[in-house]
Amino acid sequence: MTVTGREELYREISFIGYYFHWREEEILMLSRPDRRRYCEEINRINRQLNGEKNLFGL
Repeated sequence: MTVTGREELYREISFIGYYFHWREEEILMLSRPDRRRYCEEINRINRQLNGEKNLFGL
């Protein structure tokens, strides 16, 4: 499945917002590399704590 830039942005906003409870405006102020890094860190934390698979597809 191919994800467009807009779809990817919505996924990042939703993912970070869900786990960190940040507002959309706060997340949009981050650069794309920073958003991706936060998504990676959320995945790492989840895998470490819960033994879950990669939730964001990274």
